[in-house]
Amino acid sequence: MNLSSPSASSASPHPLAPYGWDEGWEAEFAPYAEQGLLPGRVLRVDRGRCDVVTPGGVLRADTEFVVPRDPAKVVCTGDWVAVDPDGDPRYVRAYLPRRTAFVRSTSSKRSDGQILAANADHAVVAVSLAVDLDLGRIERFLALAWESGAQPVVVLTKADLVPDPVTLAHLVQDIETSAPGVPVLTVSALHGEGLDVLVALVGSGTSVLLGQSGAGKSTLANALVGADVMDVRAARDVDGKGRHTTTTRNLLALPSGGVLIDTPGLRGVGLYDAESGVGQVFAEIEELAERCRFHDCAHDGEPGCAVRSAVESGELAVRRLESYRKLVRENQWIVAKTDARVRAELRRDWKRKGAAGRAALQIKRGRLR
Repeated sequence: MNLSSPSASSASPHPLAPYGWDEGWEAEFAPYAEQGLLPGRVLRVDRGRCDVVTPGGVLRADTEFVVPRDPAKVVCTGDWVAVDPDGDPRYVRAYLPRRTAFVRSTSSKRSDGQILAANADHAVVAVSLAVDLDLGRIERFLALAWESGAQPVVVLTKADLVPDPVTLAHLVQDIETSAPGVPVLTVSALHGEGLDVLVALVGSGTSVLLGQSGAGKSTLANALVGADVMDVRAARDVDGKGRHTTTTRNLLALPSGGVLIDTPGLRGVGLYDAESGVGQVFAEIEELAERCRFHDCAHDGEPGCAVRSAVESGELAVRRLESYRKLVRENQWIVAKTDARVRAELRRDWKRKGAAGRAALQIKRGRLR
């Protein structure tokens, strides 16, 4: 069998099959195959160069030919690429259209997005049980995951630290309430508890590990791979946070099938044009909003607001509504940076609310005289 050819014999699996190569990718790559380029998947990216697994093995390639103005469109871990068949240095000539993409806003004041990983089928959000649950942060991760196009799953790590099954069940229920339509698993990588369910889930397709430093992602990655491939350091006892043991995004083929992308701990999870992702996380609020009297209801005192009625009746938690508002405002602000129409709409809304507030203040002052 010619390992340099993107078309493998029907009698043997393609050399890139363990990394997710399928007929769809082969069809996408066909124009590049005609140019004599090699197919490959990016294992990691570091300072403009990347490790790419190809039919002939892993090679180092330069990405300078794929440097778009948009930082969200640079070559990243998980991309399928077309690489020079020979030469020194090797170059990535193009990457194939992404099926999914995890993009967050940058920490700068610019309106750029940062690509975290590409072509993942599952987003595994690791949450440590060594510290109190931050439901708002989990909702933020889930919005990022839903927006990417992947199926999220929440994994509560270090479950051995919560030996009481009743307490653990309550924690799972809290997450399930904040994550409609998302599987919630409890895992102790230290003792191997719950790993069989997670292995079955990530055993097909590509999964990306997301979470804060100290969430146990590297330990989880080692357990899934069955070897100490990622460095692990203990988290601080005071707050459960750890140092960045993973500094780059690494793609690993799992022995049980499937592919795993491990990512560095994320301190900031800024949304980037994630309207549909936010709507998916807060599906019950979006459903209630359809019954509001006004289609542009802000759910903040307007008459006939079904969302406020649900809060007053106890059907909807106040925390959920406040978290929803926060993420909607943040996402609107990010979108407004690049969309003049959205900026104008926000200004009109702020002016309308300001005028309404001043009018209410005048009425209140009149009553006090």
